[in-house]
Amino acid sequence: MSGTTTTGTTTSTGTAPAPAAPPVPPPPLTPPTPPAGLRATARIHAVADGRGGTALPLLAGEGPLALRRTRSSSGAEAGVMLVGAMTAPLGGDHLTVEATAGPGARLALASAAATLALPGRSGEPARYDVHLTLEDGASLRWLPEPLVSVRGSDLRVRTRVRLAPTARLVLREEQVLGRTGEAPGLLRSRLTVESGGRPLLDQELACGPGAPGGWDGPAGLAGHRALGQLLVVDPAFAAQPPAAAVLGEFAAVTPLAGPAVLVTALAADALRVRELLDAACRTYGW
Repeated sequence: MSGTTTTGTTTSTGTAPAPAAPPVPPPPLTPPTPPAGLRATARIHAVADGRGGTALPLLAGEGPLALRRTRSSSGAEAGVMLVGAMTAPLGGDHLTVEATAGPGARLALASAAATLALPGRSGEPARYDVHLTLEDGASLRWLPEPLVSVRGSDLRVRTRVRLAPTARLVLREEQVLGRTGEAPGLLRSRLTVESGGRPLLDQELACGPGAPGGWDGPAGLAGHRALGQLLVVDPAFAAQPPAAAVLGEFAAVTPLAGPAVLVTALAADALRVRELLDAACRTYGW
């Protein structure tokens, strides 16, 4: 007897159909690779308190960027100290300082100690960003301690400042290339300043191994291992701009095309650079 039965146009057999193949599971998701190094941000917001002083409704630090309120020489000014809570920046780290001074606020920012740029295990460069915003009638003094570029390090510093036309600023930057008897690391620094929405200053510095040739020659640092600059922005300079001048053998005063003056200095050590910039601050600052 046959195992096949035919009825009309329908045919069936005694053989069971093969089971369907099980679904193939999708490949496991690969977790994103976490960024190398530390990420930390310090945020500061200053506002006029309506009584002739300045309040700090926002004062928040992360990781190595600890913030402490300090007494200022002026009762109208709020003081903030940036305290290094751990070693940073190492290669691969990204640190950011954000400070805003609202209308009429007066803020003084400083750091407790020098910042050492150190090499990291990843081989990636470290980044240190500073963002400063000053609204109408505000004033800010940013006076950190020197940045030391340690041998084998790779640090990129970016400072951006936005000022209202009536705001005032004193900004100091100091760099030391290597510790005593040590070759420097690679340091790249850029400072960009806007006043009233218009460019006031945009300059870039690169020095150390891997920097463009000539950075240490006669047209560059000329063998010096400490350098610094002081930028003062004051609306009063629009009527009475400072005159160009020379402060010692390797320091110069340059009026900018706006209500500002830039003082640059080179020296064999950080102490001499500080002396020159302090003298300039007493003359052009407040």
